[in-house]
Amino acid sequence: MILPKVADPRFVTIRRGGTLTDPDHHLLALWAASCAEHVLDLFESAQPEDPRPREAIEHVRGWVRGEVTMTRARAAGGHAMAAARELRGAARHAAYAAGQAGAVAHVAAHELGAAAYAIKAARAGAPDGEGDAAARRECRWQRDQLPAAIRELVLDDQRLRNDICWSVFHC
Repeated sequence: MILPKVADPRFVTIRRGGTLTDPDHHLLALWAASCAEHVLDLFESAQPEDPRPREAIEHVRGWVRGEVTMTRARAAGGHAMAAARELRGAARHAAYAAGQAGAVAHVAAHELGAAAYAIKAARAGAPDGEGDAAARRECRWQRDQLPAAIRELVLDDQRLRNDICWSVFHC
């Protein structure tokens, strides 16, 4: 479970009664896509013939550019998550990160799911004994990628939802 039981209005678009602007929604989607793409090789090295996670990342970026509908981006995210289901470890987490990124077009709060699964992928893909350090490096890398316009929003979201996101945001 990565979503709170009660939606945070900061992650609900203005047209749906929240406070999230479209430009900030787009920034969240692009950041989530970057987080997922950063660990995508962990999936692609295990499943080189399966394009679904990469397509989810491409679709959410296309949604930001206005080239892909929200429905298509969300569906691509679902397909990426389906690619994860039969896997274990780093490959599974990396595919889930891509799926969560694709879902940001529909529900902005999935941005943290993409980041959390990417951290889990980095931890699982590290050599024995180096998982925690790899997770902290990934978390710091993600924070370095945050655009200034959404930085405080995401950092606060990490603080609020860290417990339901496997406590991965301690970096």
